[in-house]
Amino acid sequence: MEEKIQQQDVPHYFKRPKTQNRLQTIVVREFQQADNLKVQQIFYDGMMEMVADTAFRGLKHHPESLLLYTAMTVLCFVITMSWWVIGLIPAIVLYGRYFYSRRVIHRFLAHALSRDMGDIAGFYNKSPESCLWVAVLEGKVVGIVAAVGQQNSRGAVELQRLSVDRSYRRHGVGVALGQKLLEFAVTHRYSCVVLGTTAYKPAAHRLYRGLGFRCVGFTNGHGTPGARLDLLERIFYRVRHHHYKLNVQDVQIARALKMVSTDIVGVQTTELN
Repeated sequence: MEEKIQQQDVPHYFKRPKTQNRLQTIVVREFQQADNLKVQQIFYDGMMEMVADTAFRGLKHHPESLLLYTAMTVLCFVITMSWWVIGLIPAIVLYGRYFYSRRVIHRFLAHALSRDMGDIAGFYNKSPESCLWVAVLEGKVVGIVAAVGQQNSRGAVELQRLSVDRSYRRHGVGVALGQKLLEFAVTHRYSCVVLGTTAYKPAAHRLYRGLGFRCVGFTNGHGTPGARLDLLERIFYRVRHHHYKLNVQDVQIARALKMVSTDIVGVQTTELN
């Protein structure tokens, strides 16, 4: 199925800047083998952005880590009695957080490539309960999203791999991809859609909430696939895993979906040969 979505009346933070007035058409379709390299590149770039997001933006969300780093600084000062330590330790801490965040993300990428992202068609086409879509804008693949039915959680489908090319953000691409997955959930009669994210960027959370998701909790110290959690990694790598859920059968959600599909994005569906 191919879904064409015009950018009109989408939330203000998703719109193209006013200096570009051309009406753009976002095409959301199922993954094709020719998309493989571009999809992997978008996924890789999106994950690598998580390095700085985790290392720096995430720091303020973990007071226990700040307390530990402060204690380390004081201890080093007491031992050395050198004031330059006060300036050196924070630099070491930031470098350590970046280094270990990058290392964990690289391991996570290797894990993903050994699983679904290394054989996208084979993984997502093996069952009608899973699918990966791409968003095409200006003739280019600019975003991806995947749905995976949860066997251990009856009636739930999980949103995974949502990522948008950095050059095409704030164009409504994320909204279009999210809407496609929600329609998939309705069509397949899932009771809810779930997702988990370790992103700290406010834009990511605005997107989920705008699609109708609500945060139902979070887990500190989430064990990212690929993390070894040795002593230094435990000190410098720590993330918060946010849990989101959308109840598809909720009357208010159903109304929101109808509004999005008719008044916001203007969906037109055509068959691909």
